[in-house]
Parts: sequence; C-alpha cells; structure tokens
Amino acid sequence: MSLPPALRASVTPPELELIACQQLVEIIPLIPMEKTAFIAGAYGPLRPPHRTRIPIWMALNLKQKKKCHIIAPEWLSVEFLEAKIKQETTQAEFTKLPFRFAEISRVLLDGASDDLQNPDKLRTLLQDLREARQAKARAGLESLEHSTLGLSNLSAMEINEIRPFFIQAMAVLKQLHVPASQ
Repeated sequence: MSLPPALRASVTPPELELIACQQLVEIIPLIPMEKTAFIAGAYGPLRPPHRTRIPIWMALNLKQKKKCHIIAPEWLSVEFLEAKIKQETTQAEFTKLPFRFAEISRVLLDGASDDLQNPDKLRTLLQDLREARQAKARAGLESLEHSTLGLSNLSAMEINEIRPFFIQAMAVLKQLHVPASQ
C-alpha cells in the first residue's frame, strides 16, 4: 500500500512477510537431509517421501533448489477462500483467518505457485477477500468513537494498514472529547 511519508511509521509489508516466513509449513522433501541447527532452531531430518514441517523461509530456499515440494496450508485453497468471502460479505464482523494469512499467501504464491492448486484463482480470491475486509474496516473506522473500537479477527497486515490512520483519528477524537465533569 502506498502511503505518504508521514504515515509510514509502522512496519512495511516486506518486513511483515519476513516475520511471517518464521511460520512452519509442511513440505515433501525430495532429498534426504540430516537434522540441521539454525539460530531459530533445529529442523529435520528430511526423509523423502515423508512430510515434515519447517519454516517457510527454509521451505522456499529448498524449493528454489528443487529439493522439496511445499504443501499449501489448508486455508490456502479455493474452497476455503470462497467460503470466507461469502462469510465476509454476509456477516457484520470479520471472519476468523490466520493472523498472517496475507503475508504467507503472498510469499507462497510468489515463491511456490507451481505447488499450489489453481494459483491464479487463489490470487483473485485473496484480492476479493482483501477488498471485502478493507471495505468493512473503512466502514468501522467511519463510525469510530473515542471510547471503544471492536475490530476482532484482523490480520497483521490489516492492522498495519489501518494503524497510522487509527492513531491520528484517535488523537483528534481525544482532543475533541470533553468529559461531562468539566
């Protein structure tokens, strides 16, 4: 999202993607590999054709070298996303999604689209879901009160996008609010 410099106080989308790459994803290794220790922890051993869970950053590195196939998370499917879009457009509250779904889906679609079923349709559905959730967030911010705000089930990327606007809006509302006792 393109923001003016004054509003770029929060974490950038690439930084959020980097953080999301610490999440574990399931892979099918194509080569055997012993347990390997990293700063973040030890992963492995890899024994084809048995599935194993490793961080996304490691899976993408192995995928790039053609040493594994990445298994998409269950929520990264056409059926799941279609159901979530339907819920999002028919219910008042935000639907429950993985906290880092936007970042993880983008990283996997960019780095392992050949391992995903129907990646073009997934991109379209993710964009539709994003637009539906953004519209709902905008509507919620329009009815903002200084004392309470309920926006549960937002993802990390969505929180990051509205944070600058929210902070400024709350500062203005706080200045405008005069307690009844004064």
